[in-house]
Parts: sequence; C-alpha cells; structure tokens
Amino acid sequence: MSIESAPAGRPDAVHEVDADFLALPLREVAAAALEAARAGGAEHADVRVHRIRSAVLELRDARVVTSSDTDEVGLAVRVLREGVWGFAAHVDLTPGTAAATARRALDVAATLAPVARETITLAAEPVHADATWVSPYDLDPFAVDPGERIALLTDRSAALLAAPGVDHVEAVCLQVKEQTFYADLAGTVTTQQRVRVDPGISITAVDRDGGGFESLRSIAPPVGRGWEYLTGTGWDWDAELAELPVLLAEKLAAPSVTAGPTDLVIDPTNLWLVIHESIGHATEYDRAIGYEAAYAGTSFATPDQLGTLRYGSDVLRVTGDRTVPHGLASVAYDDDGVSTAETGPFDLIRDGVLVGYQVDRSFAPRLGLERSNGCAYADSAGHVPLQRMANVSLSPDPHADTSTAELISRVEDGIYVVGDRSWSIDMQRYNFQFTGQRFYRISGGELAGQVRDVAYQATTTDFWGAMEAVGGPSTWRLGGAFTCGKAQPGQVAPVSHGCPSALFRGIDVLNTASEAGR
Repeated sequence: MSIESAPAGRPDAVHEVDADFLALPLREVAAAALEAARAGGAEHADVRVHRIRSAVLELRDARVVTSSDTDEVGLAVRVLREGVWGFAAHVDLTPGTAAATARRALDVAATLAPVARETITLAAEPVHADATWVSPYDLDPFAVDPGERIALLTDRSAALLAAPGVDHVEAVCLQVKEQTFYADLAGTVTTQQRVRVDPGISITAVDRDGGGFESLRSIAPPVGRGWEYLTGTGWDWDAELAELPVLLAEKLAAPSVTAGPTDLVIDPTNLWLVIHESIGHATEYDRAIGYEAAYAGTSFATPDQLGTLRYGSDVLRVTGDRTVPHGLASVAYDDDGVSTAETGPFDLIRDGVLVGYQVDRSFAPRLGLERSNGCAYADSAGHVPLQRMANVSLSPDPHADTSTAELISRVEDGIYVVGDRSWSIDMQRYNFQFTGQRFYRISGGELAGQVRDVAYQATTTDFWGAMEAVGGPSTWRLGGAFTCGKAQPGQVAPVSHGCPSALFRGIDVLNTASEAGR
C-alpha cells in the first residue's frame, strides 16, 4: 500500500481555445451589450459568453447504464447601476438579443433599487485586454471516441469482477470542458478554456449469509487534466485497481474499532474534505457576514475575529490559490475580470490564526482590501457570478520533508485514515463528523492491519488545534470536489484542496456500528 504522493506524469501539451468557440460572434455580442449598458447609465457592466460541455459515463458490472453528452452555451449580462446589481441572460447569441438582454438587466437593477439596503462598490482592477488562457492538459477527453471511453471502463470493470470476493463493480467518469469569453466596460477582454475529469471505480462484496455488504472506492481525486489522467498520467490506475480486491477482503475481515480519544494520522485523500468543509466554506466572506446562509449555512469565523481567532495549532497554514496546476478551481481570470496570477496565493490562516477571507470585487472593499483575490465564478450563463471557493490548501512542513511513514512512527496506538466517504457538519462549519474508505490500526509506530466502523468527530478549532505535525512536500497532493454546491438558485463549482499527511492527537473516534445500534 502506497502512502506517499502520486506520480506527476509527463509535461502537458499546449492547446489553443477551440475554433468552434472562437467562431461564435463573441466580440459583436459583447460590444452590443456593453454599448446598451453604457447608454442606460451603468457604471459597470460585464458580458459572459459561457459554454459548458459535459459528459457522464457510468457502468455497472461492466455494462453501460448511463452515457450522456451535453453542450450548453449562453449569454450573461451583469450591470451595476447606481450601486445596484442587475442581471439577465439569454441563449441567443446575436447583437440584437445581447443589447436587449443588457436593457433587461438595467430594468432589474432599477426594480431592485427601491428595496436595496446598501450600494455596491467594486474593488479596482487593472484592465486585461485580449488575454487568453487554456488549462494544462494533454488529451482533450471530448476528442476521445466514446467507444474507446466505454472500452477502458469495461475492461477495468471486467478485471475487477473476475477478482475473488468482488460481486459488483461500478465505474464512472465525468468530464467537462468549460469555455468563457468575458468583456467589461473598463476594457478587459478574456477568453479561457479549461478541462477537468472525475473518474472513479467502486467494488462491492456481498455477505450472503449475514445479509450485509461492504464496498471500497478508488481514491483517485478529480483533477484539471484531460483523458491522459485515466491512462496513467498523474495517477497509477493499474496499481490501485490491482490492489482494491485485496484491500476489500482485508476490510471485510477487519475487527471493529474501539471508540474513544485516538491519535490519528490522516492521509491527504481524506484530509482534503475536512479542509473543504471546515476551512474552505468557513472562510468564504459572504458566509462569515451572514450574506450566504440559505444553502449551507454561515460561518463561526466572523470578521470581528480576524487576526485573533485561534483556528488551530501553530503548524496550521492555509492559503487560497486559483493558479495551482491542475487545480479544479484554477483559472487565469475570474468572472469579475480579476487576474488570479497577479493576486496570487493569499493567506487564510497563518501560524494557526485566521488572517484572511476569500472575496470577490464586491466584497473586497468591505474588508478594506484594495483588490479582490479572484473568487468570482458562475457555473453557467444562466447564473450570476458568486463569491466561490479558491483552491484552499494546507501547506506542508517548510523545514523537513517528513514522510507519512515518519508521522506514523510517532504514534504508539492510533489509526491511519485513507480516502474520503461520508461526512456531516453543522450550519456554522463548526461541529463535524467524518469517516473514510480505509482505516489502519497503528501499533508501536507501525501499521497493524485494517479496522472498520470508524468515524471521527470534533469541533473545527479543537480538531485543527490538535494537529501536532504535517508531512513534507512529498506527501502533499490535491484532492477535490467536482460539484461543490452553493447559493439559491443552486450553483455547482469545481474546487481542489491540496494538503500533506498530518498527525492529530486525541481525536474522538466513534464506532459507527455501535452508534447505529448494530
């Protein structure tokens, strides 16, 4: 069992934005909408032509049950008039419709003005004229023949079904190509294309005598890569899939965990999700001020505690970054026209203390910031940009390249946690419970076989305060979520979280079988 980072793979190919997207009347539509917004008195206006192509392939027991390929394109116009937002969208990409859509957005702003409780001021941003960016990947997944995609997942499913003890196999691959043309009244014009994939395989063993079952899922994360990710670049699929049936058999035979305070070494494949829920969402500024509450709550980490809240131990350093290679939230320009390369990585927690938030151009001035840190995103032309999560990551040990095995060696009696599974957290991102794919007993500083029925719970500050040590750069890897939800109407956004392995002392471990009354 490997407990270190996955291979990086070969260098990525260099791509250009697809010709069929560039052939759309992007500039004509933008010019018509912006001129109508200017004539209507908008102090700011931006136009997005947003195209999302997505595909879903799902196999059960080596048979296709879902295969879909969708292509959605539309026009979005956002205006700021007398400090009030207006927004409108349309699917018709013609100059006439674009101008009419801008006038409709102005009408929305005028309608909302009498009930607006505050006026919006945008943080300044330099003009970025005619900028183009394409995410790093090798092979466009939409250039791969559907039959080849199906064949790869079929072969892998069939091989797993033939393994002893495996009764069912589910194989899934999600893939997205996202293209965005942005223009605003200030003169910024950007064109971007990014690709991402989310493959996964689950195997299940059925206990026919006892009537139960047990499952295990691959721990490969979703990434901002192309089809090459499924064939070995960035992840060793052959090694992981060969190991899965053996690991499942060990899990089935594993003893149930003893509940109580326990030292944990948590692998990045599990820890990324704790970061997402307890830090990523909690440091979204709109949640912290109560602006966002309806979908998934607010945050205990309120601005009155900025610079003083003891979030965790001194080794806790967390940054936001929209430029991480292959990160799901990585872009060159956000949907406010902000250059993420110029804003760069930004600190959220430093030496265990809350020092920053994720913001967009409308929220940055409330914090006294001169510039946004590039966190605006809309998931389609039909939705208004929101403040969304950057790639929020835990930094590795800057002084030593401590391995996961070395962290384990510091534990006399504990548990090593691998892979994410179910989770629960309260509406202020404070009280939580997580479980995982696999758990190994640590005895005398060494792994001593799997245990099962494990969950761990804590409050956010107690958990991060119990983090004694983090692994070095060799243990750091990206995890992530393909569809993080937020807002009403609901939107989804892709986001990655990098982290090293980490050692936690005295975390409350539950026996899930006992908790469920079994």
